Amino acid sequence: MSLPNPVALPNGEKPRILVVDDEPINLKVMADLLRDSYGLIVAKDGPQALARLAGDPLPDLILLDVMMPGMDGVEVCRKLKEDARTREVPVIFITAMGQVHDETRGFEVGAVDYITKPISPPVVLARVRTHIALREARRALTDQNRQLEDRVAERTRDLLRAQDATIRAMASLAETRDNETGNHIRRTQNYVLALALHLSRDPRYAGRLDEETIELLYKSAPLHDVGKVGIPDSILLKPGKLSDDEFHVMKTHAALGHDAIFAAEGQAEIALAGESSFLRIAREIAHGHHERWDGTGYPQGLAGEAIPLSARLMAVADVYDALISRRCYKPPFPHEKAAEIIREGSGSHFDPAVVAAFTALEDEFRDIASRYSDEE
Repeated sequence: MSLPNPVALPNGEKPRILVVDDEPINLKVMADLLRDSYGLIVAKDGPQALARLAGDPLPDLILLDVMMPGMDGVEVCRKLKEDARTREVPVIFITAMGQVHDETRGFEVGAVDYITKPISPPVVLARVRTHIALREARRALTDQNRQLEDRVAERTRDLLRAQDATIRAMASLAETRDNETGNHIRRTQNYVLALALHLSRDPRYAGRLDEETIELLYKSAPLHDVGKVGIPDSILLKPGKLSDDEFHVMKTHAALGHDAIFAAEGQAEIALAGESSFLRIAREIAHGHHERWDGTGYPQGLAGEAIPLSARLMAVADVYDALISRRCYKPPFPHEKAAEIIREGSGSHFDPAVVAAFTALEDEFRDIASRYSDEE
């Protein structure tokens, strides 16, 4: 008796079945019943069955006798389910035993079904067909999930590329309006990265500075002065020192940067969307990098831990870079002088923990400053 409409694999090949039985007559009966519709592999005992399964391709179904000398079917099934390579191959037990506890034992080790001896050809064919079809359905579902995961991953890559393009465009916009160079952006970005990585090894900060957050800090740092696009050229590009009134206007760039990024969040429909938004971190940095640890900064007069950590990192990075850079109103300070000023600001201008990180990273700060020097 043969199966009139056997299940076919997507590649057109017959499904493969491993039949394991220590009785030659039983192997012959199964072979005569299944060979027309399926590709057959036979084994006379447990060790031989495991040896057959060592190669590729794996069978699509295993018909496994329970009562065999030496290694019985239950032990064979247990070994198959312990091996990640063979775990998903369905096993149907063939047994003369019919007690409930025997069936329960088989299901506990991972069998999907039972066929009792003496076998009924229609029952065997129906159950084999059912489990081959289920096996193919699971494969199709796995393939579909993999395709969906690939699409999600590609979509994520597209979003990250768009994210990076947005940052570059906004940072470039600010750069074209400012006397500061693109190297200032690269230097401060790398200073922030170095500080964040150092603090992430401190248990007090590890929870707030995971790998994803550090990457977002690095990406967002170039937007710290994006609000300068709203400052009049007469003030932004003034070659000399600003008057008190002009400095008051200049200070509004922090709030302007916050508002511009917040508007971008709203247009992208991600405002307040979650703790991982790179625009949220960019907004924190733009708004808060001129706040001071003692509360005397601007625009909100925040103090201590009320200042976002991202902004506290940028405060040290931005001031250090301003100190070592040439300005129309001052020459560049040597590293030693700039580092001294940073340390003197610990607990007043800057977060002491961030200053401690800076002190530990002075050689790295020197290297970053040299690598992205304006004198290139």
